[in-house]
Amino acid sequence: MAEIILNLDNITVSLGGRAIFAGLDWEIQDKQRIGLVGPNGAGKSTLLKLIAQELAQDKGELFRVSGLTWARLEQEPVLDNDHTVLQEAMTARPQIATLEAEMDALAAKMGDPAIYEHPPSLERVMKQHERLLVAYEQLDGSRYTSQVKDALCRAGFDQSLWDNPVRHLSGGQKKLVLLAKLMVLRPRLLLLDEPDNHLDIPAKQNLERLINSYDGCVILISHDRYLLDGVATHIAELENGKLTLYQGNYTAYTTERQIRRLRQQQLYAAQQKEIARIEAAIARFQLWASMVVNERHIRQARSRQKMLERMDKIEKVNESRRMSLDLAGWRGSNKVVELVDVGHILPNDRVLWDGLNHTIWHGERVGLVGPNGAGKSMLLRQLLDPEAVAFGEIKIGPSSQIGYYAQEHETLNYERTLLDEIRQAAPLSENAAVAFLQRFLFSYEQIRGRIANLSGGEKSRLQLAKLVLTRPNLLILDEPTNNLDIASIEVLEETLEEFVGTVIVISHDRYFLDKAVDRIIELRDGCLREFAGGYTDYLEAIT
Repeated sequence: MAEIILNLDNITVSLGGRAIFAGLDWEIQDKQRIGLVGPNGAGKSTLLKLIAQELAQDKGELFRVSGLTWARLEQEPVLDNDHTVLQEAMTARPQIATLEAEMDALAAKMGDPAIYEHPPSLERVMKQHERLLVAYEQLDGSRYTSQVKDALCRAGFDQSLWDNPVRHLSGGQKKLVLLAKLMVLRPRLLLLDEPDNHLDIPAKQNLERLINSYDGCVILISHDRYLLDGVATHIAELENGKLTLYQGNYTAYTTERQIRRLRQQQLYAAQQKEIARIEAAIARFQLWASMVVNERHIRQARSRQKMLERMDKIEKVNESRRMSLDLAGWRGSNKVVELVDVGHILPNDRVLWDGLNHTIWHGERVGLVGPNGAGKSMLLRQLLDPEAVAFGEIKIGPSSQIGYYAQEHETLNYERTLLDEIRQAAPLSENAAVAFLQRFLFSYEQIRGRIANLSGGEKSRLQLAKLVLTRPNLLILDEPTNNLDIASIEVLEETLEEFVGTVIVISHDRYFLDKAVDRIIELRDGCLREFAGGYTDYLEAIT
């Protein structure tokens, strides 16, 4: 058995008076790659912060093996926007820069005539320099720059990007810079909080290779089931304040979880039947004892009561609440979208694409993929306003009712309350609007609060709620799975499968693309290429 590097024993954590988890036990072994999953709000990020000693438990003990090192990749990394990519990566070990500055200062002193012409002073400065040099070599300072550059390459940053300012990076690229810094530190335990968010598919593939090659233990929070399938040796499920460990990747976990829950439900039903039988016997003996004072009947009733009290109760399987998403759709135009010689030029005169021609028919589920910057989101936005197309023509079927999901939640007014936003979208009474929002897992307090106070996942659910009210038969979805937990993504997949209409979706979620689409269109270098099937079929075709 691998060495145990961390053990959580009966841990309880409360935040704001609410118990996040109680009595939690977890044994973490060296070299494991663990996918930490669970619904939004279950406490996954809190658990990583606890392991990283960024917050303390209320109860319980956390044991670490002697000399354990760890580092955490934050969900929203904070970097210095005035740095270049390379300068920011070089701050991974600030003590090296400090030592270099101190050694340079001492070297300057040794060149000062007042020092080198005074042997005692020179000897003192040289000894100080020697001590610093020993510390520098212990930190492998002479190889530090090459280590940083190697880490940037492994994180997916070509040398041509090293001089780019951090402020110009996307959210996903900023995470990769921070990941490169953690790789330089080489901690024995690497804690990754949604490292794949906002990454395109090539970057996710590179992240998968990096995690698989990491020489240490990795705990990973991710909603990307394809990534979890590719890297996880174990899945840790955090739900209702309890953690359950499963061996294998995400697919193995879903199968084993279903088997365990079925078995637990069967055992629960059998135990409830046995409890009912014992309780009936107790009631019978108590009745006999009351009718005829009989010590034997009283003893028998007590004996069975103790039997019940000693019984290890099997918990009932409680299904997690899932949002209710009803996108029924309806039959519209046969030819839904037609691109005829469509072109687009950016304000800097860069031609994004030219002469695009394509047709999408009723009932198709189309996944639009391609590298970041290819113009996928721009193309979807042109479908929303075909009259504004400067070059060529976009034709939308006359019986098409579009429902649009924006990647950055631009369809939401952050200053409104959830209740006002929904009642602006449809003529609902206050009670009906509250009941409608509760189907999307919003609490009464949230419904009365501002949209600006919602988390990313909650804003995503609100956008989906608004989609339902538009009664669309053409869904245009730009990264709909970003920020959603896996349970909500599965609801979306099931809904799209039953949807009567057409779906056009941009997604970097490879598992979602396999489940939700039957055709892939790749936008690359200003051209469209078509592939039958889902993401796996597309990957096989291009490799």
